[in-house]
Amino acid sequence: MRAKPTVLNREIVARSRLFAVEELQLKFSNGVERTYERLAGKANGYGAVMVVAMRDAHNALLVEEYCAGTDAYELSLPKGLIEPGESPLAAANRELKEEAGFGAHHLELLGELSLSPGYMSQRIHVVLAWDLYEEKLPGDEPEPMGLSSVALAQLRQLINHPQFSEGRALAALYLARDILTERGGLNAQ
Repeated sequence: MRAKPTVLNREIVARSRLFAVEELQLKFSNGVERTYERLAGKANGYGAVMVVAMRDAHNALLVEEYCAGTDAYELSLPKGLIEPGESPLAAANRELKEEAGFGAHHLELLGELSLSPGYMSQRIHVVLAWDLYEEKLPGDEPEPMGLSSVALAQLRQLINHPQFSEGRALAALYLARDILTERGGLNAQ
């Protein structure tokens, strides 16, 4: 494995309510120096969760919310920040209750994903949730989120849906589908 570049200087060059832009001056092992910028999340550093909540043996819940980045209502998975002192599984169950109106009797951490590691430091824990029950908690969303579902056997069609564009959500759905198929919980179709 290669040695990481030496950090010659690190400085926050811009800050907003949600993000900080950090400038890194790096020196690589071959002597080349470069300046990189990265978007860093909130300073708390507790991470985030994304939940593949199984409505039944074959269908996962999707939520619909307004996304400022695309200026559109988008379909995705329930997700949010992990609060101080909260485990990723507890955060996943809380976010599921806040955004979809369901809790889960069973939760399993599947792994972590990044959005764009070339310039973003954030990672998100992917959690599989099943054996759902109705329970709604107040969240920080400005309006109620829409709720629908997707059949895991039809994920290829989801990419063509005009309201679906989040790559992390698609990767999480494929991961859950493959794990459930390996365990015999889904019929390969």
